[in-house]
Amino acid sequence: MSNQESWRVGVLFSTSGVTSIIEQSQLNGTLLAIDEINAAGGVRGRPIEPICYNPDSVVARYGELAEKLIVEDRITALFGCYMSSSRKEVLPVVERRNVLFFYPTLYEGFEYSPNMIYGGATPNQNSVPLANYLMNTFGKRIFFVGSDYIYPRESNRVMRNVLRQGGGEVVGERFYPFDTDMAGFADVAREIVELQPDAIFSTVVGQMCIDFYRAYHAAGGDGRTCPIASLTTNEAEIAAIGPEAAVGHITAAPYFRAINSPANRKFLKAYGQKFGSVRDVTSCGEAAYCQMHMFATALEEVGEMDTERLREALLGATFDAPQGHIKIDPDNNHTYLQSRIARVNEQGEFIIENKVRRAIKPDPYLVYPGIHDWSLRTQKVAQQTV
Repeated sequence: MSNQESWRVGVLFSTSGVTSIIEQSQLNGTLLAIDEINAAGGVRGRPIEPICYNPDSVVARYGELAEKLIVEDRITALFGCYMSSSRKEVLPVVERRNVLFFYPTLYEGFEYSPNMIYGGATPNQNSVPLANYLMNTFGKRIFFVGSDYIYPRESNRVMRNVLRQGGGEVVGERFYPFDTDMAGFADVAREIVELQPDAIFSTVVGQMCIDFYRAYHAAGGDGRTCPIASLTTNEAEIAAIGPEAAVGHITAAPYFRAINSPANRKFLKAYGQKFGSVRDVTSCGEAAYCQMHMFATALEEVGEMDTERLREALLGATFDAPQGHIKIDPDNNHTYLQSRIARVNEQGEFIIENKVRRAIKPDPYLVYPGIHDWSLRTQKVAQQTV
Protein backbone atom coordinates (compact mmCIF):
# COMPACT_ATOMS: atom_id res chain seq x y z
CA MET A 1 0.00 0.00 0.00
CA SER A 2 1.29 3.48 -0.80
CA ASN A 3 1.35 6.37 1.66
CA GLN A 4 -1.46 8.03 -0.31
CA GLU A 5 -3.70 5.14 0.66
CA SER A 6 -2.93 5.33 4.37
CA TRP A 7 -4.87 6.98 7.18
CA ARG A 8 -2.41 9.51 8.60
CA VAL A 9 -2.56 10.47 12.30
CA GLY A 10 -0.43 12.84 14.34
CA VAL A 11 1.50 11.59 17.40
CA LEU A 12 2.99 13.99 19.97
CA PHE A 13 4.88 12.18 22.73
CA SER A 14 8.32 13.15 24.03
CA THR A 15 11.15 10.63 23.75
CA SER A 16 13.57 13.00 25.51
CA GLY A 17 13.31 15.41 28.41
CA VAL A 18 11.84 15.27 31.90
CA THR A 19 8.57 13.44 31.09
CA SER A 20 9.96 11.07 28.47
CA ILE A 21 9.95 8.12 30.89
CA ILE A 22 6.14 8.17 30.73
CA GLU A 23 5.62 9.53 27.23
CA GLN A 24 7.84 6.82 25.71
CA SER A 25 5.43 4.24 27.16
CA GLN A 26 2.50 6.18 25.66
CA LEU A 27 4.23 6.25 22.29
CA ASN A 28 4.89 2.50 22.61
CA GLY A 29 1.22 1.81 23.38
CA THR A 30 0.16 3.90 20.39
CA LEU A 31 2.57 2.19 17.99
CA LEU A 32 1.68 -1.28 19.27
CA ALA A 33 -2.02 -0.62 18.63
CA ILE A 34 -1.24 0.66 15.13
CA ASP A 35 0.80 -2.49 14.42
CA GLU A 36 -2.09 -4.68 15.56
CA ILE A 37 -4.64 -2.74 13.50
CA ASN A 38 -2.49 -2.83 10.37
CA ALA A 39 -1.64 -6.53 10.82
CA ALA A 40 -5.38 -7.25 10.88
CA GLY A 41 -5.85 -5.52 7.51
CA GLY A 42 -5.87 -1.88 8.57
CA VAL A 43 -9.04 0.17 8.42
CA ARG A 44 -11.13 -0.61 5.34
CA GLY A 45 -8.02 -2.16 3.81
CA ARG A 46 -5.82 0.89 4.40
CA PRO A 47 -3.05 1.10 7.04
CA ILE A 48 -2.84 3.71 9.76
CA GLU A 49 0.34 5.76 9.34
CA PRO A 50 1.66 7.69 12.38
CA ILE A 51 3.39 11.04 11.81
CA CYS A 52 5.45 11.39 14.99
CA TYR A 53 7.18 14.44 16.45
CA ASN A 54 9.22 14.71 19.65
CA PRO A 55 8.35 17.86 21.67
CA ASP A 56 11.35 17.14 23.96
CA SER A 57 9.15 17.68 27.07
CA VAL A 58 9.10 21.43 26.28
CA VAL A 59 5.58 22.70 26.92
CA ALA A 60 5.41 25.30 24.13
CA ARG A 61 6.58 22.77 21.54
CA TYR A 62 3.41 20.69 21.85
CA GLY A 63 1.26 23.53 20.56
CA GLU A 64 3.76 24.42 17.84
CA LEU A 65 4.03 20.85 16.62
CA ALA A 66 0.25 20.35 16.77
CA GLU A 67 -0.08 23.36 14.45
CA LYS A 68 2.59 21.89 12.15
CA LEU A 69 0.81 18.52 12.02
CA ILE A 70 -2.51 20.13 11.16
CA VAL A 71 -1.36 22.83 8.74
CA GLU A 72 1.68 21.30 7.03
CA ASP A 73 1.00 17.57 7.36
CA ARG A 74 -2.78 18.02 6.96
CA ILE A 75 -3.59 15.79 9.94
CA THR A 76 -7.09 15.80 11.46
CA ALA A 77 -6.60 13.38 14.39
CA LEU A 78 -3.91 13.89 17.03
CA PHE A 79 -2.74 11.59 19.83
CA GLY A 80 -0.48 12.95 22.52
CA CYS A 81 0.57 14.78 25.69
CA TYR A 82 1.23 13.79 29.27
CA MET A 83 1.40 16.99 31.30
CA SER A 84 -1.70 19.16 31.65
CA SER A 85 0.34 22.20 30.67
CA SER A 86 1.18 20.58 27.32
CA ARG A 87 -2.47 19.59 26.82
CA LYS A 88 -3.44 23.22 27.42
CA GLU A 89 -1.03 24.23 24.62
CA VAL A 90 -2.63 21.85 22.12
CA LEU A 91 -6.28 22.36 23.08
CA PRO A 92 -6.85 25.83 21.52
CA VAL A 93 -5.06 24.69 18.36
CA VAL A 94 -7.35 21.70 17.79
CA GLU A 95 -10.45 23.69 18.72
CA ARG A 96 -9.59 26.46 16.27
CA ARG A 97 -8.89 23.94 13.49
CA ASN A 98 -11.72 21.54 14.48
CA VAL A 99 -9.44 18.52 14.82
CA LEU A 100 -9.89 15.54 17.15
CA PHE A 101 -7.36 15.26 19.98
CA PHE A 102 -6.93 12.01 21.97
CA TYR A 103 -5.41 12.59 25.43
CA PRO A 104 -4.43 9.31 27.18
CA THR A 105 -3.45 10.68 30.58
CA LEU A 106 -5.04 11.07 34.00
CA TYR A 107 -5.63 14.72 34.79
CA GLU A 108 -7.10 17.17 37.29
CA GLY A 109 -10.57 17.37 35.71
CA PHE A 110 -12.65 20.55 35.42
CA GLU A 111 -12.41 20.67 31.64
CA TYR A 112 -14.48 19.74 28.59
CA SER A 113 -13.87 20.20 24.89
CA PRO A 114 -15.88 18.71 22.03
CA ASN A 115 -12.56 18.25 20.20
CA MET A 116 -11.00 16.18 22.99
CA ILE A 117 -11.39 12.49 23.82
CA TYR A 118 -10.12 12.06 27.38
CA GLY A 119 -8.72 8.57 28.01
CA GLY A 120 -7.19 8.96 31.48
CA ALA A 121 -8.68 8.96 34.96
CA THR A 122 -10.57 11.93 36.40
CA PRO A 123 -10.50 12.76 40.15
CA ASN A 124 -13.56 10.67 41.01
CA GLN A 125 -11.85 7.65 39.43
CA ASN A 126 -8.54 7.95 41.31
CA SER A 127 -8.28 10.82 43.87
CA VAL A 128 -11.43 9.91 45.75
CA PRO A 129 -10.70 6.17 46.13
CA LEU A 130 -7.07 6.92 47.05
CA ALA A 131 -8.07 9.41 49.76
CA ASN A 132 -10.54 6.92 51.18
CA TYR A 133 -7.93 4.13 51.17
CA LEU A 134 -5.26 6.25 52.86
CA MET A 135 -7.54 7.48 55.64
CA ASN A 136 -8.97 4.04 56.33
CA THR A 137 -5.63 2.21 56.17
CA PHE A 138 -3.01 4.63 57.51
CA GLY A 139 -4.60 7.72 59.05
CA LYS A 140 -5.86 11.20 58.28
CA ARG A 141 -2.71 13.37 58.45
CA ILE A 142 -1.37 13.73 54.89
CA PHE A 143 1.64 15.69 53.58
CA PHE A 144 1.53 16.98 49.96
CA VAL A 145 4.57 17.18 47.64
CA GLY A 146 4.25 18.11 43.96
CA SER A 147 5.90 19.34 40.80
CA ASP A 148 5.14 22.99 40.19
CA TYR A 149 2.66 23.15 37.32
CA ILE A 150 -1.10 22.94 36.64
CA TYR A 151 -1.83 19.29 37.37
CA PRO A 152 -0.24 19.02 40.84
CA ARG A 153 -1.75 22.30 42.07
CA GLU A 154 -5.23 21.43 40.83
CA SER A 155 -4.93 17.80 41.95
CA ASN A 156 -3.91 18.94 45.43
CA ARG A 157 -6.89 21.29 45.57
CA VAL A 158 -9.21 18.40 44.75
CA MET A 159 -7.47 16.01 47.17
CA ARG A 160 -7.61 18.60 49.99
CA ASN A 161 -11.38 18.93 49.54
CA VAL A 162 -11.87 15.16 49.44
CA LEU A 163 -9.75 14.67 52.57
CA ARG A 164 -11.68 17.40 54.37
CA GLN A 165 -14.95 15.66 53.55
CA GLY A 166 -13.59 12.48 55.16
CA GLY A 167 -12.23 14.25 58.24
CA GLY A 168 -8.60 14.32 57.08
CA GLU A 169 -6.08 17.17 57.16
CA VAL A 170 -3.14 18.40 55.11
CA VAL A 171 -0.16 18.86 57.44
CA GLY A 172 2.22 20.31 54.83
CA GLU A 173 2.44 21.19 51.14
CA ARG A 174 5.49 21.82 48.94
CA PHE A 175 5.97 22.36 45.18
CA TYR A 176 9.25 22.03 43.25
CA PRO A 177 10.49 23.07 39.78
CA PHE A 178 11.27 20.45 37.14
CA ASP A 179 15.04 20.71 37.58
CA THR A 180 14.87 19.56 41.23
CA ASP A 181 17.15 16.58 41.84
CA MET A 182 17.63 14.19 44.76
CA ALA A 183 19.64 16.76 46.72
CA GLY A 184 16.91 19.32 46.12
CA PHE A 185 14.39 17.05 47.85
CA ALA A 186 16.61 16.31 50.86
CA ASP A 187 15.16 19.04 53.10
CA VAL A 188 11.51 18.15 52.55
CA ALA A 189 12.31 14.45 52.95
CA ARG A 190 13.87 15.15 56.37
CA GLU A 191 10.93 17.41 57.28
CA ILE A 192 8.46 14.63 56.48
CA VAL A 193 10.39 12.05 58.50
CA GLU A 194 10.47 14.41 61.50
CA LEU A 195 6.80 15.41 61.18
CA GLN A 196 5.62 11.78 60.89
CA PRO A 197 2.44 12.22 58.85
CA ASP A 198 0.32 9.13 58.20
CA ALA A 199 1.04 9.24 54.47
CA ILE A 200 2.43 11.46 51.71
CA PHE A 201 0.41 12.44 48.64
CA SER A 202 2.81 12.95 45.74
CA THR A 203 2.13 14.68 42.45
CA VAL A 204 5.83 14.76 41.57
CA VAL A 205 6.25 13.55 37.96
CA GLY A 206 8.91 12.32 35.55
CA GLN A 207 12.56 12.13 36.60
CA MET A 208 11.72 14.27 39.66
CA CYS A 209 9.55 11.45 40.95
CA ILE A 210 12.48 9.06 40.96
CA ASP A 211 14.65 11.57 42.81
CA PHE A 212 11.95 12.36 45.39
CA TYR A 213 11.36 8.70 46.31
CA ARG A 214 15.11 8.10 46.59
CA ALA A 215 15.54 11.21 48.75
CA TYR A 216 12.74 10.08 51.06
CA HIS A 217 14.39 6.67 51.45
CA ALA A 218 17.81 8.24 52.05
CA ALA A 219 16.30 10.41 54.82
CA GLY A 220 15.03 7.30 56.60
CA GLY A 221 11.52 7.25 55.17
CA ASP A 222 9.91 3.82 54.90
CA GLY A 223 6.98 3.16 52.57
CA ARG A 224 5.89 0.24 54.74
CA THR A 225 5.06 2.56 57.65
CA CYS A 226 4.48 5.96 55.97
CA PRO A 227 3.92 5.44 52.25
CA ILE A 228 4.17 7.90 49.41
CA ALA A 229 0.81 7.64 47.61
CA SER A 230 0.48 8.81 44.03
CA LEU A 231 -1.84 8.91 41.03
CA THR A 232 1.06 9.05 38.59
CA THR A 233 3.95 6.87 39.82
CA ASN A 234 3.94 3.75 37.67
CA GLU A 235 5.91 0.64 36.79
CA ALA A 236 8.52 2.46 34.70
CA GLU A 237 9.36 4.87 37.52
CA ILE A 238 9.29 2.15 40.21
CA ALA A 239 11.81 0.16 38.15
CA ALA A 240 14.07 3.23 38.01
CA ILE A 241 13.65 3.96 41.74
CA GLY A 242 14.60 0.40 42.67
CA PRO A 243 12.84 -2.06 45.04
CA GLU A 244 14.63 -0.97 48.21
CA ALA A 245 13.46 2.66 47.97
CA ALA A 246 10.10 1.82 46.34
CA VAL A 247 8.76 -0.89 48.68
CA GLY A 248 5.47 -0.05 50.40
CA HIS A 249 4.56 2.93 48.23
CA ILE A 250 1.10 3.18 46.69
CA THR A 251 -0.48 4.18 43.38
CA ALA A 252 -4.13 4.52 42.37
CA ALA A 253 -4.71 3.89 38.66
CA PRO A 254 -7.09 2.11 36.24
CA TYR A 255 -4.36 -0.26 35.06
CA PHE A 256 -1.38 -2.13 36.49
CA ARG A 257 0.86 -4.65 34.79
CA ALA A 258 -0.09 -7.18 37.50
CA ILE A 259 -3.71 -7.52 36.32
CA ASN A 260 -4.40 -11.21 35.76
CA SER A 261 -6.76 -11.41 32.79
CA PRO A 262 -6.68 -12.83 29.25
CA ALA A 263 -6.82 -9.32 27.71
CA ASN A 264 -3.88 -8.11 29.77
CA ARG A 265 -1.80 -11.23 29.17
CA LYS A 266 -2.35 -10.79 25.42
CA PHE A 267 -1.40 -7.10 25.67
CA LEU A 268 1.78 -7.79 27.66
CA LYS A 269 2.86 -10.59 25.34
CA ALA A 270 2.48 -8.35 22.28
CA TYR A 271 4.20 -5.43 24.03
CA GLY A 272 7.14 -7.60 25.07
CA GLN A 273 7.51 -9.03 21.58
CA LYS A 274 7.59 -5.55 20.01
CA PHE A 275 9.71 -3.68 22.55
CA GLY A 276 11.77 -6.47 24.14
CA SER A 277 10.44 -5.99 27.66
CA VAL A 278 7.30 -5.05 29.62
CA ARG A 279 9.40 -3.19 32.21
CA ASP A 280 8.10 0.24 31.16
CA VAL A 281 4.41 -0.61 30.66
CA THR A 282 2.33 2.08 32.39
CA SER A 283 -1.33 2.96 32.85
CA CYS A 284 -0.82 5.94 30.51
CA GLY A 285 0.70 3.62 27.91
CA GLU A 286 -2.30 1.30 28.24
CA ALA A 287 -4.65 4.27 27.80
CA ALA A 288 -2.82 5.32 24.62
CA TYR A 289 -3.11 1.76 23.30
CA CYS A 290 -6.86 1.72 23.99
CA GLN A 291 -7.49 5.11 22.43
CA MET A 292 -5.86 4.13 19.14
CA HIS A 293 -7.91 0.94 18.94
CA MET A 294 -11.13 2.85 19.68
CA PHE A 295 -10.27 5.43 17.04
CA ALA A 296 -9.69 2.68 14.46
CA THR A 297 -13.05 1.09 15.25
CA ALA A 298 -14.80 4.44 14.80
CA LEU A 299 -12.92 5.08 11.56
CA GLU A 300 -13.92 1.64 10.27
CA GLU A 301 -17.54 2.57 10.92
CA VAL A 302 -17.36 6.07 9.41
CA GLY A 303 -14.93 5.47 6.57
CA GLU A 304 -13.56 9.00 6.45
CA MET A 305 -11.44 11.37 8.55
CA ASP A 306 -14.34 13.68 9.32
CA THR A 307 -14.20 15.19 12.81
CA GLU A 308 -17.95 15.43 13.34
CA ARG A 309 -18.73 11.90 12.14
CA LEU A 310 -15.81 10.35 14.02
CA ARG A 311 -16.84 12.10 17.25
CA GLU A 312 -20.38 10.76 16.86
CA ALA A 313 -19.04 7.24 16.37
CA LEU A 314 -16.67 7.51 19.35
CA LEU A 315 -19.18 8.73 21.92
CA GLY A 316 -20.56 5.65 23.64
CA ALA A 317 -17.91 3.39 22.06
CA THR A 318 -16.66 0.47 24.16
CA PHE A 319 -13.45 -1.59 24.23
CA ASP A 320 -12.29 -4.75 25.99
CA ALA A 321 -9.13 -3.12 27.35
CA PRO A 322 -6.25 -4.73 29.26
CA GLN A 323 -7.65 -3.02 32.39
CA GLY A 324 -11.18 -4.34 31.74
CA HIS A 325 -14.24 -3.05 29.91
CA ILE A 326 -14.16 0.70 29.18
CA LYS A 327 -16.51 3.12 27.43
CA ILE A 328 -16.34 6.71 26.17
CA ASP A 329 -19.03 8.65 28.01
CA PRO A 330 -21.30 10.45 25.52
CA ASP A 331 -22.14 13.00 28.23
CA ASN A 332 -18.65 14.49 28.55
CA ASN A 333 -16.09 12.82 26.16
CA HIS A 334 -14.28 11.24 29.13
CA THR A 335 -13.95 7.49 29.66
CA TYR A 336 -15.57 5.00 32.02
CA LEU A 337 -12.50 3.37 33.64
CA GLN A 338 -11.64 0.74 36.19
CA SER A 339 -10.19 1.91 39.52
CA ARG A 340 -7.47 0.06 41.40
CA ILE A 341 -5.05 0.71 44.25
CA ALA A 342 -1.74 -1.16 44.32
CA ARG A 343 1.27 -1.28 46.63
CA VAL A 344 4.89 -2.05 45.76
CA ASN A 345 6.25 -5.31 47.21
CA GLU A 346 9.84 -6.20 48.14
CA GLN A 347 10.57 -7.28 44.56
CA GLY A 348 9.53 -3.88 43.17
CA GLU A 349 6.24 -5.13 41.70
CA PHE A 350 2.85 -3.53 42.20
CA ILE A 351 0.41 -5.80 44.03
CA ILE A 352 -3.24 -4.82 43.60
CA GLU A 353 -4.94 -4.44 47.00
CA ASN A 354 -8.28 -2.79 46.16
CA LYS A 355 -10.41 -2.45 43.06
CA VAL A 356 -13.93 -1.34 42.14
CA ARG A 357 -16.45 -3.90 41.00
CA ARG A 358 -17.18 -2.18 37.67
CA ALA A 359 -15.97 0.71 35.52
CA ILE A 360 -16.67 4.13 37.05
CA LYS A 361 -18.54 6.84 35.16
CA PRO A 362 -16.21 9.82 34.76
CA ASP A 363 -17.21 12.89 36.78
CA PRO A 364 -14.69 15.51 35.57
CA TYR A 365 -16.30 18.30 37.59
CA LEU A 366 -16.49 16.17 40.74
CA VAL A 367 -20.17 16.92 41.17
CA TYR A 368 -20.65 13.79 43.29
CA PRO A 369 -17.42 13.16 45.26
CA GLY A 370 -19.11 10.48 47.42
CA ILE A 371 -16.11 9.50 49.53
CA HIS A 372 -18.31 7.66 52.02
CA ASP A 373 -19.62 5.39 49.25
CA TRP A 374 -16.22 3.90 48.46
CA SER A 375 -16.16 1.23 51.13
CA LEU A 376 -19.28 -0.19 49.49
CA ARG A 377 -17.93 0.02 45.95
CA THR A 378 -14.48 -1.49 46.45
CA GLN A 379 -13.26 -4.93 47.30
CA LYS A 380 -9.97 -6.17 48.67
CA VAL A 381 -7.97 -8.28 46.27
CA ALA A 382 -5.93 -11.36 47.12
CA GLN A 383 -2.27 -10.85 46.23
CA GLN A 384 -1.68 -11.89 42.66
CA THR A 385 0.69 -11.32 39.79
CA VAL A 386 0.54 -12.37 36.18
